[in-house]
Amino acid sequence: MKKLTGSQAVIESLLHEHVSVIFGYPGGAIMPIYDALYDYVKSKKIRHILVRHEQGAGHAAEGWGRVTGEPGVVFATSGPGATNLVTALADAMMDTVPIVCITGQVHSSVIGTDAFQEADVIGITAPVTKWSYQITQAQEIPFIFKKAFHIARTGRPGPVLIDITKDAQFAPFDFEYPSEIKLKSYNPTTQPHMKQIELAASLINNSKKPLILAGHGIHISHAHTELFDLASKADIPVALTLHGLSSFPNDHRLYAGFLGMHGNYAPNILSNEADVVIAVGMRFDDRVTGRVKDFLPNAKVIHIDIDPAELNKIIHAEVPIVADAKPALQALLQHVKKQTHNQWIEQFKAARDIEKTKIWDVECNPTKGPIKMAEAVSRISEAIKGKALVVADVGQHQMVAARYFKFKLPNSFHSSGGMGTMGYGLPTAMGVQVAKPDQTVISISGDGGFQMNIQELGTIAQEKMPIKIVILNNGFLGMVRQWQQLFFDKRYSMVHMESPDFVAVAKAYGINGMKVEVRKDLDLGIKNMLESKGPYILEISVEQEDNVFPMVASGASVSEIRLE
Repeated sequence: MKKLTGSQAVIESLLHEHVSVIFGYPGGAIMPIYDALYDYVKSKKIRHILVRHEQGAGHAAEGWGRVTGEPGVVFATSGPGATNLVTALADAMMDTVPIVCITGQVHSSVIGTDAFQEADVIGITAPVTKWSYQITQAQEIPFIFKKAFHIARTGRPGPVLIDITKDAQFAPFDFEYPSEIKLKSYNPTTQPHMKQIELAASLINNSKKPLILAGHGIHISHAHTELFDLASKADIPVALTLHGLSSFPNDHRLYAGFLGMHGNYAPNILSNEADVVIAVGMRFDDRVTGRVKDFLPNAKVIHIDIDPAELNKIIHAEVPIVADAKPALQALLQHVKKQTHNQWIEQFKAARDIEKTKIWDVECNPTKGPIKMAEAVSRISEAIKGKALVVADVGQHQMVAARYFKFKLPNSFHSSGGMGTMGYGLPTAMGVQVAKPDQTVISISGDGGFQMNIQELGTIAQEKMPIKIVILNNGFLGMVRQWQQLFFDKRYSMVHMESPDFVAVAKAYGINGMKVEVRKDLDLGIKNMLESKGPYILEISVEQEDNVFPMVASGASVSEIRLE
């Protein structure tokens, strides 16, 4: 044991959890912790990244959590500092991302008196965190931190918040960090029940039209090899959710495509013909299912998920399996038989050819008119051969990035799915870049979403993060405009947007860039961006009323997907 103040105990607890980076913004109620942090940063035991907004810190921590599997860590002060984290917490909760947020709080003696910068942080964040706790006694710190990191990173990962009163930060106590932790009320199941595995294998072995739907759980459990081996052995097409992208080779004969509202034609029209569906680490989001009552009408569903709450929540599972994806797929591999489903796989190829002719060739290889979004993304993908970590904001560009970037690295696409958080892209790319400093990180945004957290250019410049920032500028809130065009008689209500000169703004921060307005300059702009040593911003003027197809309209069945 050693005598530490609460603030020193916070930093020592983080070091015990092998935390090397903190994203944060100081303020009055967390100032004692920042004072304790000073010596640790000076001695390079820990790195602190000063963001320009607490939401940016939360998303940056998400980026770290998504690529490392370890919780990203955030510091923020009380009141507005803490409430500014709510959107990032909700985003992490929906998308199963481990982060730990540490907020300062007013002195315990004035809680409930509407003291300066006081907010009921626990009450506000309880619905959007996996667990939250307010520390009022310094001696609670070691156990609570151990518990927080354990909960954030195990089972179904998620966000945790610790709120610490100012007096607890100052108080001295004998510090000892727990070596292990056992929680009676929290014991996630990771290993599959073998009876369920045998039932699932029997269904797969007797199927004629099996289909795998793979999601974020493949990345979280590092089950890429197991997914590939199962699909290969049983000859099963693999369709991926938005968060599942990059978990299966997109040039393989068994790759069925991207599921969902703006996904590929083949998996959307053919999923309803499948007789057995193996859903792994995905939650049947409404953007995947379309009209639920008409989804998978012919299929017996095997659903593998570590969170039992997701099983039978939306789609009935003939065989529900509560388990981590990796051991579940390993077990299945031992029981499934080697098979071939050539005719079934040919149906996917035929549907893929239709989409290629009607959409891919038109969108990616135009010869006249303005630059198209798909054209820009596919050129970037070709230039870097798909070997980059891509972070997309939310909107049309997000769907275009998901559809047209040819991911060659596992766990290389990151975006906001469940919350659909505009402003997500730029700060999340910071966390990804800090976690993977030797990888090329490309942030793709629209002109609308980019401006929601444009201030983080300051963080990128100060920390010299070599992020490649792409803005597809169409002068509209593009996804809303597309819906207004298709479903509201082109009544473009409040979606036209005039933006600043993004390259000039970046230059003001000391970041180089280029604006591309005509097709002949596109390859040069991409080349300049990829060859730049530091951060770079590439603004591309794209067709203003360009739409993203295919599309499953809200309330429609996935089999009613529109190609135009």
